[in-house]
This record gives sequence, structure tokens and C-alpha cells, in this order.
Amino acid sequence: MKVLSVASEVYPLIKTGGLADVAGALPIALETLGIETRTLLPGYPKVLAALEGAETVLEFSDLLGEEARLLFVRHAGLDLLVLQCPALFERDGGPYLGLDGRDYPDNWKRFGALCLAGARIAQGALASWRPDLVHVHDWQAALVPVFMRYALEPEIPSLITIHNIAFQGHFGPQTVSALGLPAHAFAEALEYYGGTSFLKGGLVTAHALSTVSPSYAEEILTGEFGMGLEGVIASRADALFGIVNGIDTDVWDPEADGAIARGYSAATLKKRAANREKLCQEFSLEDHGQPIFCVISRLTWQKGMDVLAECVDELVADGGSLVILGSGDAELEQALQAAVTRHPGRVAMRIGYNEPLSHLMQAGSDAIIIPSRFEPCGLTQLYGLRYGCVPVVSRTGGLADTIIDANEAGLAAHAATGIQFGSVSRQGLRQALRRAIRLFHDTKTWHQIQKQGMKTDVSWASSARRYAELYNRLLEKG
Repeated sequence: MKVLSVASEVYPLIKTGGLADVAGALPIALETLGIETRTLLPGYPKVLAALEGAETVLEFSDLLGEEARLLFVRHAGLDLLVLQCPALFERDGGPYLGLDGRDYPDNWKRFGALCLAGARIAQGALASWRPDLVHVHDWQAALVPVFMRYALEPEIPSLITIHNIAFQGHFGPQTVSALGLPAHAFAEALEYYGGTSFLKGGLVTAHALSTVSPSYAEEILTGEFGMGLEGVIASRADALFGIVNGIDTDVWDPEADGAIARGYSAATLKKRAANREKLCQEFSLEDHGQPIFCVISRLTWQKGMDVLAECVDELVADGGSLVILGSGDAELEQALQAAVTRHPGRVAMRIGYNEPLSHLMQAGSDAIIIPSRFEPCGLTQLYGLRYGCVPVVSRTGGLADTIIDANEAGLAAHAATGIQFGSVSRQGLRQALRRAIRLFHDTKTWHQIQKQGMKTDVSWASSARRYAELYNRLLEKG
């Protein structure tokens, strides 16, 4: 089976969030099942700079009015199709935002061009390789099945995966004609409160929909989590599947991780102490044997960072320390930085993102806090399980699906892998953190939770099999 995957970011070349991790890891896992995947992504400067030996396999003289070419290269175990279009992608800012922190005003055209290229590949534009199925990710790739439905033929089976329904690709109604789509495509698939939604178009036209955890698949059918698209999704409920993400267990391997001070396993947890020591040095943190909590996150309301900011003083008063890595809303950054100022040596923060440092934080911290208001899947809790960094998570989406709470029944059955809490509020998080601190000081129980988490299968193996089954089902129907 040949699959074309289309995504706006792919690890290890370009990453702003979990989408990149999935787009980078799933094709490798599928390869072991006999599925050949080629991944189409934009030729951002960072991507082009990392490629060696790329060959031009297709040229576009008019891709939404721009010249472009398609490069093929094998990189980091992935077969990549890179859309090189200088006018659209070779910019000084990030994948979606300019240096001013605002969305590029022509994002509709940038990702419309990516989708049109994907649809043409699906149509058979590459003489040497033609996919049997298309798998697109999030709004940036959602127009591929739209183009196949309304502008190009043939229409091969397609799957769209929703990584976060909060991001939908909203643009003006004139976008439809600018993309070369017929007027009836607007009314039938793309119209969203008078404007155009790329994501809605994909949800309407793809043959199947998936999201990144079973619980989130149920949540997005409701008004609370559906972000205005719950009606569309409900109309496709029979084609909706929830498949939890995995992680790359070669990249995230505490026994062989070059980014940490000392490797360890569930059988050698004492070796984690070297990573704790290095973490304290990195963040100028005092070490009095207290539980060290970490946060590796976008600093936003969705991630519950406002609630965390309200709890920091109590966390310190209860005997904990906190290290934070992330960036986001300026007000939340300032609120957390104020906590650093109030508690030198006990609270520390690094603004931005640093992949090696995130590994050290998982290896050296005792617990990771993830108080998200909604979380389609989440990956940091899976990294935490792998590294014996006990997750403290809100009971939502993929967090609820992947963490077993250390309640009385979970502990008695030796099944508990973390701590869940229901109310994303100061009181809810505070109680969860206090419970974590009590458990931490019960060394035998804490080690039991750590070891159970480290035994959990967080690889892509099981999830890849489910995707393979879904692909086969689509091809059988196709």
C-alpha cells in the first residue's frame, strides 16, 4: 500500500507542536507493516537547509499563480516530498507567523498551494509513484480532499486527522474562487459563518475522520469541545475514529538518551539522581530532597497555565519546586516570571523551547504537570511515562486515555501511572499537587508508580496497526 501524507510540519525538520511528532513518527511505524508513506511538506528555509541530495521530481509552472518544484529526498528514515516555492515558504518568520508574531496574511494561499500540490500527486502527477490513499493532517492540509472532490480527478480514498480542532483555518469567502474552486464548493463544504474554513472542508469531503484519542473523538461531538464544528462532525460520526498517538521510543529512550546526564531504566531508577543534579544546576535550583515538578508547554489558557500560576505559591509552601519551559501569552509569561522572582531557587523558568532541555527535564524532574482544559492527545505525558516523570494531568481527552490515576484501586492493582484531577481550577490542581507530594514522600509507592509508567507501551506499534486497519477499510470501500 502506498500512502501520501500531507502535513505542515514534520519532526525532526520543523516542529511547533505535537503534529510534527506524529507526522514524523507514524510513517516509520507504518513501514514495518508494509505501508509505504511519502510525506509532503512545505519547503521552509529550515527544511531546505537540512536536506542533502534532494532531487527534483516535478515542476509546477502555475501553482496558484506561483512557480514551484517538488523535491524528493530520504531523510531521518522518512521519504519526503518537499514543496519548494520561494514566494510562499522561504521567509524569515515561522511556519505560520511572521516576525511580528502575526499570521501571514496569505496563509490561505500558502497552504492552499500545498494542498493543491498534494491533490495533483494523488491524481498521478508523479509518473514513478502514485498513492493509493491520502492522509492529511489538520487545517493546513485539509483542502487536499476538497480539491480532489471539486477540482481534480480521480478522487482516491482520504483520511483527515484532527490534532486540535481549535485551529480551523478561517479566511474570507473570496478565498474559494481565489483557490480555483467552484462556487458550489463554498456552500457544500467550506462555508463557516459566512467565511471559509479549511478544516470544515476537509471534514466534509474526506472519506474518514480521525482524531488523536478516543476520548477526544467523543468530546468534539459536543458544543463544549467542538469549537463550532460539532454539528459537522456529528453528521460524520459513523466515519469518526479515535486513535491515540504514540511516541518515537528511539528518540525518547532514557537508557540511551544523549541529552541527559546518565541513562537509566525502570530497574535502575537510582541512576536518575544524576539527571536531577544536572537539572538543578541548569536552573539554579536548590535541592533539599523535595519533589521537583516540571512544565513543558505552550503557556496558554488552553493548557491551564493561568491556573498553574495561581497555584505556584502553594506548591512551594507545600514543599515542592517547579521548573518551566515554554512560551505563549505575554500575561501568563509575566505571571509565571513573577513567581520565579518570588521564589528564587525553588521556581525557575526558561522562555522558548529547547528539545534537549526538555529531555533533561523529563529525566531529572519527579513529576510533570499538564493541567489542560482540553487536550486532544498530548505527548508530554507519554514522554513522562517513558522517563519515570510521573504525570499530573487533568481528566480530559488523551490525558484521560493514557494515564491511570493513583487512586486506591489503581494503587492496589499496581496499575497506577500518574495522578488525574477533574476540575481545572485552583482548587482542583492544588489538591492534585498535594496528593502528588504525599505520594512522593511514600518512596515505595512512588517508585511503583514510576515503574508502572515506564512499563507502559507508549510506542507507535499499536496505534500504527489501527491506522493500517483504517487504511485497509477505506481501500476496501474505495
